[in-house]
Amino acid sequence: MRYRLHIANKNYSSWSMRPWVLMRALDIAFEEVLTPFEYGMRQPSFDVFSPSGKVPCLVESDLTVWDSLAICEYLAEAHPAVWHHEPVARAFARCAAAEMHSGFGALRDECSMNCRLVIALTTPSEALKRDLKRLESLWCFGLERFGGPWLAGDRFTAVDAFFAPVAVRLKNYQLDLNEQAMAYVDRLLSHPAVAEWVSTGIQEPWREASHEEDCIRDRRVVREHQPPVET
Repeated sequence: MRYRLHIANKNYSSWSMRPWVLMRALDIAFEEVLTPFEYGMRQPSFDVFSPSGKVPCLVESDLTVWDSLAICEYLAEAHPAVWHHEPVARAFARCAAAEMHSGFGALRDECSMNCRLVIALTTPSEALKRDLKRLESLWCFGLERFGGPWLAGDRFTAVDAFFAPVAVRLKNYQLDLNEQAMAYVDRLLSHPAVAEWVSTGIQEPWREASHEEDCIRDRRVVREHQPPVET
């Protein structure tokens, strides 16, 4: 197979989710290699395949690409559908994806990725409120400017994959945006590639203590999604 994509736990790894969802959505074939998180921030086992010691990491032959946005750009060279074909929509999508890649720090910090848990967030910080306001503004601009149903127009592209983990966070921390933005959240979560990632994350057998602690903190767990029971 041409591509090998190294990822970590689907339940926790928002960065891994982005290229995985994109490649699934665009039917770009790849071999998935999942290495579960060990306790703590440092992951020595990732050093074997990733120059940065982080995931995701894409390997093609003797080439390694070890950053989520760089992976999307690399894939776009061989798969133009990664970005919208129209230049203005494509430029907007690249800006929005890059903003997600480097910004929204409060959202990341206060709402760590967890597909399995629904958590009652205490009063959002002012920084988180600013992130949510910016997110709403960014999404509504794209949906209105390019006509939807996706952020840069009529096709699911890399920018939508970049915001897929945000949709999980908004839903599982019970955060609300305006009607237009929340409809986009529902579309993201209903996309087959996104739904597959979330479902698989819920079914994973691993529980990593430091990730769980960072998600729950002193907050109430409203619900724990359970894997479907086989009959």
